[in-house]
Parts: sequence; structure tokens; C-alpha cells
Amino acid sequence: MEAILRNPTTADWISIILFSSILLIVLAKNLFYSRFLDFIILPFNNKYIFMYNKKDKVFNWFNILLSIFQALNLSLFIFFINESFFAPIEKYELETYGTLLLGLSLVLTVKLFFQLANGFIFNSEQTISEIVFKKISYFNYSGVVMLIANLILNFVYPESKVVILIGSLLILLINGIGWFTTLKSHRKFITSNFVYFILYLCALEVAPVILIGTYLLERSL
Repeated sequence: MEAILRNPTTADWISIILFSSILLIVLAKNLFYSRFLDFIILPFNNKYIFMYNKKDKVFNWFNILLSIFQALNLSLFIFFINESFFAPIEKYELETYGTLLLGLSLVLTVKLFFQLANGFIFNSEQTISEIVFKKISYFNYSGVVMLIANLILNFVYPESKVVILIGSLLILLINGIGWFTTLKSHRKFITSNFVYFILYLCALEVAPVILIGTYLLERSL
């Protein structure tokens, strides 16, 4: 019988990212069990917002863990979008993901800084902090959808446009609910600062999407 040389397989970098994401969500659940149970039903019940909006504000370990989890999965989901809808360049896969992760982390951090700075400048720290907390909570929750989509795209249906479209719709729906509840709760504040609200949308919400789209287009050319 002829011997067959087998090279031991090692976990690829995408599997490591997914495993790290699952580890973060398990860690958040174990460290903050009651809070996690309230968080996991967020789109269907506002109990999480009511209980923790004024208690812990934006900066706490639960939010930090979930924000890291969100950044890892959002970067990977955008990477899969690039692989499916644009021309993938296998040689630079990890480099592309690293650039996306670094860029998104920087954009999210800068956006958070400007949001909180606006509250300080206009003497509305509490209101801005509440708005930011709500937006971050729903945004982090959409990371759960991204994780599921990323697992399917990596292990079950690679480069599936259907999975990406369904995942994108669910992500938009979750964040849409977050925006709706935020606008509803703070409509008087937003109405009285409508011009600044429009400037905020253009500078901190729309501009990052345009930058990411431009980057992916340039990488595909």
C-alpha cells in the first residue's frame, strides 16, 4: 500500500475571526447573564433600553465586548459582500479584511467621540448619551445577525447573494427599529435641532457608507 502524505490542516483566518466572535458573545453572556437575556430580545421588547439607558450609559464592559463583536462581524460581512458582488483578490484577502476592520473601528470611534462632544458643546449630554446608547444597542444587536450570516457564508453557502441580501435586510430592519424608537422618544429634541440633525446624518451616517463603497469599488478594479 502506497503511503499518502497528509499535510495537517490549520484553522484559516476567517474561522479564527468567527470563533473569536462566538467567544466574545459567550463571555458577555456569562459575565452579564441577566443583562444579556434582556438584550437578546431587544427588537421585540424595550426592557433592555428602559433598564440600562440611564444606569450604565455608553461606556461599560458589556457594551465594549459587544462593540468589539460587532466590529469583527461587520468587517467580515462587508468582506463577504466584496467577495460576492465585486472581483475578489485572494492574494490580499487578509489585508482587505484588516483594512476594513481598522477603518470601521476608526470611523465608529470617531463618530462616537463627535456625538458625545456635540452633547457637551450644546449642553445636552444626558439626551445625547441616551440617543447614542439606544443606537449602539440596536447596532450591536444586528451583529448577531451578521454572525449567523457570516457562519452560513463561510461554512454552508459561500458567496451566496441570497444570504447576503436577507442578512442585509434584517440588519437594516433591526437598525430601522432602533432609529424609529430613538426618533420617537426624542422627537422634540431632534425637531428643535433639525438642521444639526441633518448635518449629523450626512457627516456621520451617510459619509462612512460612501467611503466603504468607494473603497470596495477601488479594490475590485
